[in-house]
Amino acid sequence: MLEDKRILLIISGGIAAYKSLDLIRQLRKRGVWVTPVLTASAKEFVTPLSVSALAEEKAYQDLFDLTDEAEMGHIQLSRSADLIVVAPATANLMAKMAHGVADDLASTLLLATDTQILLAPAMNVRMWEHPATQRNFSQIKSDGVAVVGPNEGDMACGEYGFGRMAEPHEIVTAIEAQFAVGPLTGKRVLVTSGPTHEPIDPVRYIANRSSGAQGTAIARALTLLGAEVIFVTGPADAPRPEGAQIVEVETAQEMAEAVQNALPVDAAIFAAAVADWRVDGASHSKIKKQAGTLPSLSFLENPDILAAVAQMKEGRPELVIGFAAETDDVVENATKKRARKGCDWIVANDVRPETGIMGGSENAIVLISEAGAETWPRMGKDDVARQLADKIVEALAEG
Repeated sequence: MLEDKRILLIISGGIAAYKSLDLIRQLRKRGVWVTPVLTASAKEFVTPLSVSALAEEKAYQDLFDLTDEAEMGHIQLSRSADLIVVAPATANLMAKMAHGVADDLASTLLLATDTQILLAPAMNVRMWEHPATQRNFSQIKSDGVAVVGPNEGDMACGEYGFGRMAEPHEIVTAIEAQFAVGPLTGKRVLVTSGPTHEPIDPVRYIANRSSGAQGTAIARALTLLGAEVIFVTGPADAPRPEGAQIVEVETAQEMAEAVQNALPVDAAIFAAAVADWRVDGASHSKIKKQAGTLPSLSFLENPDILAAVAQMKEGRPELVIGFAAETDDVVENATKKRARKGCDWIVANDVRPETGIMGGSENAIVLISEAGAETWPRMGKDDVARQLADKIVEALAEG
């Protein structure tokens, strides 16, 4: 898939720059031609010599280098690649991209190109969570830039959270997805996944046992068929699908907002196990245990994300798929849910504890549509995802 592709790899400054060396090695192993560009701060973490040696290409560094301009001007450099990858992408470089600043070679290349860009953000968790960075990130995505990561984990600075650059193999998978040509190429698909956490106080929350594994599998299957996938996930245990645009949320209200921000899409698959209720007036302080007294909680209904999208008057996705996790009368309840919500399909399953499905590696579903109920045999969640993805291809082709 990647043989003889040309990638312009922009390496910006940050401790994660060391991962770019392994990324180059993995790409070259797959027959990719890599042209590296280093920012001034990147040279504080990796040397141009090491980057050039692994890439077997000259490492470009300065905007006003007359020799470089004579060999290949920055305009030609920015447009000669099949894909531009920025790894790591610092908060500073993202800010330049969002605001159209071109004050060095890297930012000038990014502004002068009409080639697809894939971004792998990497920064301290506080920098990642800062409203300015999130505004810039939203702008960059709305400009059509593809994203992989960031991941959650330990930071070089000793903190923990989101901001770790995606691992090289994840970036390679995301690159492969950019070149994937399949029946869903040109289609934009939304997938929600995982549970939501509804806070009671800063320590406690209401949740469910969803692992997010089925949602991840569906997103991965759609990506491999060429779709542009927006993956909105609650705090799930399952790994995030490589090649998809990841949006992390915690509560049902946050998920509803993220879904609205992702529209319009050609298809929407609501695999998330969204909490039906949230605590009215969650405490800002930990609720203390008092002998002989039980706390009293009142609840509010959460937004119905599936129904809101399925019943849109304008801009409704061509295909809207809901999920129904049931413990009793699976087909009857799922059929009623499909009619009540107004969606096209319902993927129903029996999640009684003895089935081992919720949180397990297998699934056994019944696909409810206007044509009736179609029972699938029990199989691995990846197999379910592939079979569902094939049906989505058929439905969108018919539409």
